[in-house]
Amino acid sequence: MPVKRKSRGRRKGNKGKEGFVQCDNCGALVPRSKIQRVTRRVSLVRGDLARELKEKGAYIAENVVVKNLCISCAIHYGILKVRARERRKAKPFI
Repeated sequence: MPVKRKSRGRRKGNKGKEGFVQCDNCGALVPRSKIQRVTRRVSLVRGDLARELKEKGAYIAENVVVKNLCISCAIHYGILKVRARERRKAKPFI
């Protein structure tokens, strides 16, 4: 059977089996090396109020939200782009 990518889309290498992680968007079970982790800082305060508080020298705490997305959800949200056929087998820049 032909292979689309040399690594088969995973970063596992030659390490045997690995655990599965559930996608936070669609709930699909995806191998841990294939998941796309997205880290985003979320402010607890509205933007205009945050600007006023920062001008006065106040510290505004932010939550860090980490999402695990499968490949199809990451493409849907624009985190990953669809690559041209020639670049698919090339090693990606991580």
